[in-house]
Amino acid sequence: MSDFKYMKTERKGSIGVVTFNRPEALNALNEKVAMEVTDALMEFDADDSIGCMVLAGGEKAFCAGADLKWIASQDFESAYLTDLAAYMDKVAELRKPVIAAVSGFAFGGGTEISLMCDIIIADTTARFGLPEVTLGVIPGAGGPARLTRAVGKAKAMYYILTGKPFNAEEAERMGLITKVVEDGKLMEEVMALATVIANNPRLAVLAGKEAVNQQAETPLIPGLKLERRLFHALYSTPDQKEGMAAFAEKRTPNFKQYRNQGDWTHERHPQGNAYDSGGDDS
Repeated sequence: MSDFKYMKTERKGSIGVVTFNRPEALNALNEKVAMEVTDALMEFDADDSIGCMVLAGGEKAFCAGADLKWIASQDFESAYLTDLAAYMDKVAELRKPVIAAVSGFAFGGGTEISLMCDIIIADTTARFGLPEVTLGVIPGAGGPARLTRAVGKAKAMYYILTGKPFNAEEAERMGLITKVVEDGKLMEEVMALATVIANNPRLAVLAGKEAVNQQAETPLIPGLKLERRLFHALYSTPDQKEGMAAFAEKRTPNFKQYRNQGDWTHERHPQGNAYDSGGDDS
């Protein structure tokens, strides 16, 4: 395996385990972390001795979202030219099964990368959410597209437009995750499931994953492309600059008020700052 700074990798028999390792920033994503988690999983996917993969975080956070110090500096030109957030799409393209083991915060990009995995097991401390709207953007790593396919339009619309978080029990009721386990039992349950999958005939497992994804995701790609372009474009708006600056400065944002013919004004729904960690990029 490659030498990663922000990921721990381990082989346990025929199971490849990738663990986020940026605890000082609640495993927040910056460009390096996003590349490393993707590359680590891709390396296990290419390893003939591996039959199943596990993606895990820490007790406090699976992945708390995007690092604000990195993401807030984007503008439309840089986001569009670099195709911001597109690299992690490769996680969803892996041929071998990936189980997300979620404990603690999984906001923003943390929810999105868990949705790229094939099975999500969470403990009772897990908290999901896509709060990007409160920062003046939308999720851009597959959140709207995959959440809608997982839970339906009505629920997806609610969580995308309010940015409200939800717990593991609600996620299981909606069909977003596979199973909730009690605190302290997460990795035991995940490794037991991974062992069952890894011990099944390899070709049948690969074919089963491909068949399910074909039915679940068609036509996913057009939706992802539209989502990403809207995500990029929102980096040209004053609301994005204000929302991310306010978060970094720990103050309430003063978003632009939109008026249309009458006296109707846009009021921001009260929303907590349960989102991305502003950790150091070093």
